[in-house]
Amino acid sequence: MSYVKIWVHAVWATKNREQVLKPDILKKICNHIFGNAKEHGIYIDRINGHDDHIHVLMLLKPELGISKQVQLLKGESSNWANKIQLTKDRLYWADKYFASSVSNNKIDFVRRYIDNQQEHHRKQTFGEEYKNFLNSLGYSDDDFG
Repeated sequence: MSYVKIWVHAVWATKNREQVLKPDILKKICNHIFGNAKEHGIYIDRINGHDDHIHVLMLLKPELGISKQVQLLKGESSNWANKIQLTKDRLYWADKYFASSVSNNKIDFVRRYIDNQQEHHRKQTFGEEYKNFLNSLGYSDDDFG
């Protein structure tokens, strides 16, 4: 048996960063993503977001890989939201997403960060946050175009 434990912090936004994830909708979509992940054997430790994006701290399921795992969560959740008409207009996620591995000694920091999204975004926009994430991974401003 193989033993794999890879923590991933993933972030994705609504298409065109439309601010449709107001508190009641955000709670419903996060609960749904959490339940769907559990059904697929994906462990989510934390999930939260703000008006136009979602943060997830999860373990990577080795047989899926990161792109498949994120697509499963994103695609199924927007399909569900549109089926039940969760939002006034259709919910679309942006194509791009951020994902980074998280070392065991940083897990508590990421948990607090995700838990405190509402407070955090009183000081910083999602665009600024996303740019900082990408810069921390070595991407330049030229890569954001």
